[in-house]
Amino acid sequence: MSPEAVSHLIVKKIQLKNGLETNKIPRKEIPRNNFVFRSDTQHWLSKGFVVFSLPGPVQNQLMHSPDGQGYSPSVPGSYSHQTPAKVPPHPSLGQYNYSGSQNVSQLNNYQGPGQTLNRPPVAPFSGSQQTGPAPQVLLPPLQNSAAISSAGGFPPGATPPVLSNWQYSQAPTSQPLGSQTSHLAHVTGTGSPQPPSSLSGNTNPPGSYQYAASPGGPPLQNSYMKPGSAPPPVTQPLTPLHPPARPPLGPPPVGGPPLIRPSALTAGPPNTQALLNSAASREGDATSAASDGAAVQNSYDALEGGGLTATPHPSPAPPNVKMNRSVGYSYPTLPPGYQNTSAPGAPGMQASALQYPDGSKHFHQPALGTNHLSASMGALSLQQEGLRPVNLLQERNILPTTLLKAPVPNLHEDIQKLNCNPELFRCTLTNIPQTQALLNKAKLPLGLLLHPFKDLSQLPVVTSSTIVRCRSCRTYINPFVSFLDQRRWKCNLCYRVNDVPEEFMYNPVTRVYGEPHKRPEVQNATIEFMAPSEYMLRPPQPPVYLFVFDVSHNAIETGYLNTVCQTLLDNLDLLPGNTRTKIGFITFDSTIHFYSLQEGLSQPQMLIVSDIEDVFIPMPENLLVNLNENKELIQDLLKALPQMFTKSLETHSALGPALQAAFKLMSPTGGRISVFQTQLPSVGMGALKAREEPNQRATAKDIHLTPSTDFYKKLALDCSGQQVAVDLFLLSGQYSDLASLGCISRYSAGSVYYYQSYHHKHNPVQVEKLQKELKRYLTRKIGFEAVMRIRCTKGLSIHTFHGNFFVRSTDLLSLPNVNPDAGYAVQMSVEESLTDMQVVSFQSALLYTSSKGERRIRVHTMCLPVVTTLSDVYLGADVQAITGLLANMAVDRSVSATLSDARDALVNAVIDSLSAYRSAVLSIQQPGLTAPSSLRLFPLYVLALLKQKAFQTGTNTRLDERIFTMCQVKNQPLVYLMLMTHPSLYRVDNLTDEGALNVNDRTIPQPPLLQLSVEKLSRDGAYLMDAGSVMFLWIGKNCGQSFISQVLGVPNYGSIPQNMTHLPELDTAESIRTIAFISWLREQRPFFPILYIIKDDSPLKSSFLQNMIEDRTESALSYYEFLLHIQQQVNK
Repeated sequence: MSPEAVSHLIVKKIQLKNGLETNKIPRKEIPRNNFVFRSDTQHWLSKGFVVFSLPGPVQNQLMHSPDGQGYSPSVPGSYSHQTPAKVPPHPSLGQYNYSGSQNVSQLNNYQGPGQTLNRPPVAPFSGSQQTGPAPQVLLPPLQNSAAISSAGGFPPGATPPVLSNWQYSQAPTSQPLGSQTSHLAHVTGTGSPQPPSSLSGNTNPPGSYQYAASPGGPPLQNSYMKPGSAPPPVTQPLTPLHPPARPPLGPPPVGGPPLIRPSALTAGPPNTQALLNSAASREGDATSAASDGAAVQNSYDALEGGGLTATPHPSPAPPNVKMNRSVGYSYPTLPPGYQNTSAPGAPGMQASALQYPDGSKHFHQPALGTNHLSASMGALSLQQEGLRPVNLLQERNILPTTLLKAPVPNLHEDIQKLNCNPELFRCTLTNIPQTQALLNKAKLPLGLLLHPFKDLSQLPVVTSSTIVRCRSCRTYINPFVSFLDQRRWKCNLCYRVNDVPEEFMYNPVTRVYGEPHKRPEVQNATIEFMAPSEYMLRPPQPPVYLFVFDVSHNAIETGYLNTVCQTLLDNLDLLPGNTRTKIGFITFDSTIHFYSLQEGLSQPQMLIVSDIEDVFIPMPENLLVNLNENKELIQDLLKALPQMFTKSLETHSALGPALQAAFKLMSPTGGRISVFQTQLPSVGMGALKAREEPNQRATAKDIHLTPSTDFYKKLALDCSGQQVAVDLFLLSGQYSDLASLGCISRYSAGSVYYYQSYHHKHNPVQVEKLQKELKRYLTRKIGFEAVMRIRCTKGLSIHTFHGNFFVRSTDLLSLPNVNPDAGYAVQMSVEESLTDMQVVSFQSALLYTSSKGERRIRVHTMCLPVVTTLSDVYLGADVQAITGLLANMAVDRSVSATLSDARDALVNAVIDSLSAYRSAVLSIQQPGLTAPSSLRLFPLYVLALLKQKAFQTGTNTRLDERIFTMCQVKNQPLVYLMLMTHPSLYRVDNLTDEGALNVNDRTIPQPPLLQLSVEKLSRDGAYLMDAGSVMFLWIGKNCGQSFISQVLGVPNYGSIPQNMTHLPELDTAESIRTIAFISWLREQRPFFPILYIIKDDSPLKSSFLQNMIEDRTESALSYYEFLLHIQQQVNK
């Protein structure tokens, strides 16, 4: 469709050029304060708008009322359907309290990735600069200033010393400088009035239950496989350092957001931030209304509930029976028929194998810690294998031939089989040190890595009017609580004794009364609750999707708009949602273009606003429309968009004003903004200037890793307050300052996608990558207006968070959107000695609104043993989790200090831990470099981090590419992060069916892993390197003729094309095996790795060799040289 086909409505003799450009419309001609919402075209034209009617068939004129969207204007707490044309600016004084900064300029310090708590108070931000419109909100003064983070605990103006290494204790002066992030501390409960319970989406009458083994969302299909192919396998757990002596875990558990340390909320005037403050509160105290009768607070923090310091319940607690703090439950008088039986008809729900003695009047708790297990096993196998000294300089082939699995905690088998799947919840130490002193002595970081919203094939879902939680710390009942008898249970986090609600006594699965220990909540470490109305401060929001497209000349040249619009058209019916789903579009260059999709129009209408200094929303009621009722207009717009701007010569980009407009449009409901940008923003608020100097990329001091403006961070905070997340797609061949632009996603819980040098003709492989990843992005499940808390046993504390979110109310993670591909990490310390405790527990709780409008809580609970000796700490070290947590900490150090400081700290982490092991654990000093078997891969993984794009030195890494890799470190689940850090190398020219997997009638070969060194390559073979986001198939010069012809489809080595990126589908056994293996690898991840087929003379050979971690590069040591350096430092 050509631009000339666009019908124009021209008034006031406005000159049009090619139907695209218009004279700037002076803002004074447009009504400001008393903006009247009129849809009649003549009215708008008379007021100074240019209205374009885009061609399209006349749509059926379906009459519908606003109430059809699921909201009633008369109901308190319902959404307003109209956005005021001009939102009064909010006062700047006291609006936000930014940690460690007293002026606007210091906000540019990139303190985002790690958000640290429990810091000395700092002065509130009082800058007078007001950037970007935001809702009118005035926060009350902070009541608990200790919750605000400051720059490493130093007073404003002081220069903190640069630490050469991390200290893992919680002392403020020993935290990494970058681990704190400015965040609102103690946002008050200023939400809109709580809607009556009749607005709850829960239609089940009290006392009714529904249990469903829900799929929990589709597996990671990603649509990367061809139609009709088998579904992808579930991500394999990583191979263990020592053989597991216990049965494998059952179906993955599911859970919701728990809380660590609650904070008292200050009272404040109601404002428009109902969402965030509302979701948080119910996740905590809401169930107290259901199960304990406590009053529900009108804030998100109250919804989620308090932590260990929560206000005790007014009702008197039953006497706390003196007993060992161990896990398990037993009580008398259960018929023999109910012992050790699984609940029938409950897939994925395992019954406990613990015996419930008949007639016993005492409730003996078996000791289920490590001592019990060691005694029962004779202290063999695990103990000796995990602590076996390994001389790294002599044992060169230490890499296992299969993927490394998470170590199995040293727990009683009855407890371990109920434990959380390590793919969802993982700790750096599976043996928790009893004291902080012991942890400090081990020189290892203590922390958790989470993948809380992961796609699960089995997810028990519970619908009940009663969600049982501890009355003190608000922990959800879980498999690791202790039942003192049928009527009382003891919390495994704070040890309070709670009453079992009468309703919980009945097990609807077995239809038996008096078996609370057999209910799904106590048989699954991962579970999802359908939240009752007490967990809502307003009706669940509808799914709202707003797409913001860069249509400047540079953007049109890349051709991305064709790909994006076509992918949207193909997947419009697959967007997560229901009959209430809304959608809208904004385009921008140096002006902002809105699109009216009002029902009844025969064509979409385009409204241009040229005043980007003071953005306002024209016709807000027609810009976000119901997807189902206006699908034809939406399809017409998507078909017309790519051609509308083909002759545009506008080179400027007003990204900041476009984001401000999108925020204003989305504020009444919340939702997701997807913004596509191709260049450096050049005009309006948020305009940026180039800071990269290619010749100085290697000098650490000149690398600009911090934002150049706080505009995007402050706008992200505004978005977070209104439950709006922003996902950024950056498609650029030039420097675009991702360090600044990325803040809009980081603090609003969004995602960042980066397509370097995207061009539909010059770089066609990027087109396929964008298509595949955009399809996954559009169709994957999504949670709205979410909050998450992590709780842990009394004595442990969480002090630093890593990921994309905003920390609100001390420990409440604000997640306007949550997606199944996001990972999170936290750092912990041992605040009080864990004396007399044999085990500790951790629980995450995620409260969210599903795309179907259901309020849900997903809860994960993990139990780990407590140990008292240094050798046991090393025995339980999870080397992959340690590496992942250190990578997050290193990103913070790079940003707050320098890249070289971060690299030094990574190396020192290896030196310190191996030195401590050598001096305190090894009884006989041995020559060489000795490590416990559990840490034998630690130096290799740290060397891999040093060679990763985030931390490597040298001039071959673009600044935006480095920043994007840092974003991935902070937001990727551990399994994907490790693959990008230490790629997998396989020989594929001799694949066989021996040891192959059978996945949905497909045979998947399983070749052994090889070490990342050219020593392992043979010119006679073909090798596949899987580096996570990219794959390389290297063909040796003397590779067998059969592989070249039967897999590559070419007659000989010389005929292999230079830019080959796809394997032909040939009817040969070799081709079928190779394609099946590569497809299987691709299907296990949410992003699409491009496959590059390279030869010796290929220009991409250098990228392939760069991933050979064990070999020397121009700027990094080989693995053997690195070991010699570590040995020299350890022996000092």
